[in-house]
Amino acid sequence: MTQSVVVQVGQCGNQVGCRFWDLALREHAHVNKKGLYDEALSSFFRNVDSRKSDGGACGIGGRIQHLKARAVLVDMEEGVVNEILQGPLREVFDSTQLLTDVSGSGNNWAVGHMTYGSAYREQIVDKLRKAVEHCDCLQCFFLIHSMGGGTGSGLGTRVLSLLEEEFPEVCRIVTSIYPSAEDDVITSPYNSVLAMRELTEHADCVLPIENQSLVDIVDKIKRMSHSGKPGLVIKRDSTIISGQGGLSGAEKPFDAMNNIVANLLLNITSSARFEGSLNMDLNEIAMNLVPFPRLHYLVPSLTPLYTLADVSVPTRRLDQMFSDAFSKDHQLIRADPKHSLYLACALMVRGNAQVSDLRRNIERLKPSLPFVSWNQEGWKTGLCSVPPVGHSHSLLALANNTCVKPTFMELRDRFTKLYRKKAHLHHYLQVEGMEQSFFSEATNSLSSLIEEYHHLDATKGRLMPDAPRLSIAR
Repeated sequence: MTQSVVVQVGQCGNQVGCRFWDLALREHAHVNKKGLYDEALSSFFRNVDSRKSDGGACGIGGRIQHLKARAVLVDMEEGVVNEILQGPLREVFDSTQLLTDVSGSGNNWAVGHMTYGSAYREQIVDKLRKAVEHCDCLQCFFLIHSMGGGTGSGLGTRVLSLLEEEFPEVCRIVTSIYPSAEDDVITSPYNSVLAMRELTEHADCVLPIENQSLVDIVDKIKRMSHSGKPGLVIKRDSTIISGQGGLSGAEKPFDAMNNIVANLLLNITSSARFEGSLNMDLNEIAMNLVPFPRLHYLVPSLTPLYTLADVSVPTRRLDQMFSDAFSKDHQLIRADPKHSLYLACALMVRGNAQVSDLRRNIERLKPSLPFVSWNQEGWKTGLCSVPPVGHSHSLLALANNTCVKPTFMELRDRFTKLYRKKAHLHHYLQVEGMEQSFFSEATNSLSSLIEEYHHLDATKGRLMPDAPRLSIAR
């Protein structure tokens, strides 16, 4: 059995990570009725002790399993981490897994990356090494962070480069939350573009998630709950619209959005946590979906979008779920892959499905999905026998598609508007180690990435000559 380590950086990264751990424990408790420590739990949790008890710990009954998440929690403010330590998951983490400061990064990539990255480098590496030492066969690092703030973007990408430096052979999958155009952090375009360069250079694959897409999905769920139609109801006190179970206290604005991202992580890790007839190793995602090292941004789409049995929605037929997974309503970034070019695509099904179901739906969908000429059969499939709690099936699609180009172009435009006026630039340049050349290098890196996607788009519908392929694979 292989293990993975989750690294949560910044406020957003820790809130999303917290929801993942909570929902993962609920899934395991639903399957593992006796609450015994087993291989499925060992993939993301380690057992530090076991003794007889009437009750259960961490939502698992029968025996107290002293579970510790295979995680490292980093934030340069104490608020969210302290809240976790006071909430229902306080027993799942210990002090050796946590690293906090008090002042924060002030929404400044340079403070997170340069100042805190240098000051805490040894402590971060030490915590990562300790987490790895508890693994028998380390398969993957998951990094969860946001792009708009200072700690998530700056320190998050510094941690990513440390992972490559210390554990170069271990796959690095990054979940990055991108800010919307109406983001209240004025410097978020700077932070995002500076972070993008690091993601392009140091990640094996990135799952970009747009805040605006999450907002749209949550609005749709809430409209459903108020529609009055029978069956389209969100249950009171559900985990979809409240943070209960992960963080303590009342519902917060981002709880529902965090639940959707946590649901994505549940699905992508399901093959690592449960048995299936066609399990997909996590390192196979990058191996099969990333033909060019820099073009490793995978568009995630998910159906159903709701965790646990929170939304009383009539069950979708499996074939309909395949159609949903390729519709814009179920994507976690605003894009239209059907009008762009696919480099590769992964389909990860949970529940009682057969390989024949996968083949039938792929054949049905293929005519409407434009793939590059040299990878017409670029599908990777996975079947996990354990469905999400409260559902008969779920489907996660990860598409390596040129449709991410408009998202990156919009981000570059917002960056350029700020940078042209040199707005707030002095806040970055007064940080030790930060130079103005970093801005031009970051925007050049992003422009180069956009140009590579553009070259691929231009090949749609015709055979691709060898020369552009070679120029991209550098």
